[in-house]
Formats: sequence, structure tokens, C-alpha cells
Amino acid sequence: MDREHPDSAPMAEFLRSARSRLTPQEAGLDDPGLGRRRVSGLRREELARLAGVSVDYYTRLEQGRSRSASAEVLDALAGALHLDDAERSHLHTLARPRPVRRRRPRPQKIHRATWDLLDTLQQTCRPSFVLGRRLDVLAHNQLAGRLITDFRALPAAERNQARFVFLDPHARELYRDWPRVAADTAAMLRLDAGRHPDDPALSALVGDLSIHSKEFRRFWSENKVHRRTIGTKDYHHPLVGDLTVTYQALTPGDDPAQTLFVYGTEPGSPSETSLRLLARWDGTAADTGSVTAPAPRARG
Repeated sequence: MDREHPDSAPMAEFLRSARSRLTPQEAGLDDPGLGRRRVSGLRREELARLAGVSVDYYTRLEQGRSRSASAEVLDALAGALHLDDAERSHLHTLARPRPVRRRRPRPQKIHRATWDLLDTLQQTCRPSFVLGRRLDVLAHNQLAGRLITDFRALPAAERNQARFVFLDPHARELYRDWPRVAADTAAMLRLDAGRHPDDPALSALVGDLSIHSKEFRRFWSENKVHRRTIGTKDYHHPLVGDLTVTYQALTPGDDPAQTLFVYGTEPGSPSETSLRLLARWDGTAADTGSVTAPAPRARG
């Protein structure tokens, strides 16, 4: 009898979760079957039929008893499940054999060119910050610190976006749609966990958040993944009130595990006025604030 392989568990859990979220109607099934359905999502046999694989083979995948799925099968399952690009990539990542555990990764560092870019963005009134592995906040310019929070003032171990969203009471007041931000944050962390399954610091972070936040436990159990690219975010700032920013996520060339987030506002909008007021809040011009790095982390 096949036994569950421990490396197969994340992929099996992801498949079960994705299947449970997709209704027969969303999957395009005209006849989802007669009688009362015990679950709202697809049945295994329905998904197997849509993906063009046998029910027995798909069952073994979902039960973690097989890791033999080819790229073609994974793409077929992703298509049948209506996965987006981030979810499809995550499924392929989970299906790959885990590399042999190596020594702890070195602490991430910000390239000088990235510092210069943060400084330039500060001068143009654009809040910007860099996230690393585990959503650690590696750097931000002064305006980002004023808009969100000054991570430089926090202990090194607390300079983390997920910790801020789920554990800092200020975050619930700052984000006008906190539940969506929280769900996306957990999903971003889940995506990172798929890429680095043997990261002890990530496991510790997930454990700590699970202990102290029931919302995190709920969002984490949904097994969703999310990759931020472009979009908007709504804030309710205690100093300048409501404002909406656009954001774009960029990858610095020297470290693909870093993401630079650049915020902006619609020219001439009330949000732009609010952001400029925030830039002048302490009586200095927007271009006089210097970019400051958080102190080096004590662990990788």
C-alpha cells in the first residue's frame, strides 16, 4: 500500500483546498450530479475528469501518496482548478522534490543602487519599501515610515510586514479594508513557504502568528497564495485621513528574493494632497528626509 510521503503533504493540502473552493458551476459543469451535495466544491472524480486524469491517480496525488505528476498534468490540474499565475507557479513549486537542506541562508542586504532609488523616490513623494524573505522589512524611505509605521524604531525581530498586519493594533485602524490586506498577507507568506519549506525562521514566524492571531490561523488554513504586482490600497491615516495609493512591485536585480514596493497617487487627487501634507508633517521639505536602513538582523 502506498504511504503518504511527507514532501507530498503541502501539494496535497493545496489541491484539496483549491478543489473545495471551486463550485461545479464555476468549473463549467452543466450537470454537477443529482441529489444533495455534501460539499460545495468539486468532487474528486469531477476534477479528475476535467483535468483528463484517472480518479485513482488524482486521489493518490491529493492524499500525498504520489509525487510523480508531470508538468503537463500539473498544468491540466491548474487549468481545471482555474488557478491564477501565482497559484499555478506555487503548485509546480510544491511538486518539485525538496533540495537537500543546506546551511542557514545569509542575511539579506540592500544594494547601494536600491538605496539610491529609495532616496530618489523619497524626493518625488513616493512611499517605498523593500520586503525580503518571510516578508521581513529590509528598508523603507521616510515617507513610507510615516504612512505605515517606522519599522526602524522596532526591535529587529519585529520588522516584519506580517507581524505588523496581524499583531499591531495600529494596522487594523490604518488599513480601511484590513480583512483583505490580512488575507493577502497570509497568502504572500504561504507563497514564500512553498519556495522555502525548510526555513526555520519562517516556521517560527508562522507558529508565532498562529498562537497570537486567530485571524491568521483562519487565513493560513485556507491555503491560498498571492503575489502582489500592481494594485491599489486604501488607508485611514491618523494625521491626514483617508487616502488611496497605487502600488507596483519590482524585483531588484541583485536579489530575486527581495521586492521593492513603490506607492503613488493620482495626480491632482485629494490623496496626492494628503501624501504631500504627510511628507511635510514634521516641518521639513519632502526632499530633505534621508533613507535609513533598519539595523542588521540578528538571524538570517
